[in-house]
Amino acid sequence: MSSSLPLCPMCKSDLTYADGSVYICPECAHEWSSESAQDLDESVALVKDAVGNVLQDGDTVTVVKDLKIKGSSQVVKVGTKVRNIKITGGDHDIDCRIDGIGSMQLKSAFVKKA
Repeated sequence: MSSSLPLCPMCKSDLTYADGSVYICPECAHEWSSESAQDLDESVALVKDAVGNVLQDGDTVTVVKDLKIKGSSQVVKVGTKVRNIKITGGDHDIDCRIDGIGSMQLKSAFVKKA
């Protein structure tokens, strides 16, 4: 079954539905209008790493600085490879999973494309 409604810009779900002039995703509860979805895609597409390379979903990156994890005694060491990143909006613009640590968000200024 193919839907004429857009995919969710946050989680890429195809289960979106329209409520008046707003689209809603039942999986992540994100709400957006057609104009804001275009703005979000443009802002997400311009995420760059520490040396200026453009990052995309699914890329592998390397951490360029020791990063202390807030609320923990653990540290993400320089040279740690992070696979299959997901680009998001906001200050911490990379969602990822780091082996031995778990899910976390990183700033693109502290990674470089591998």
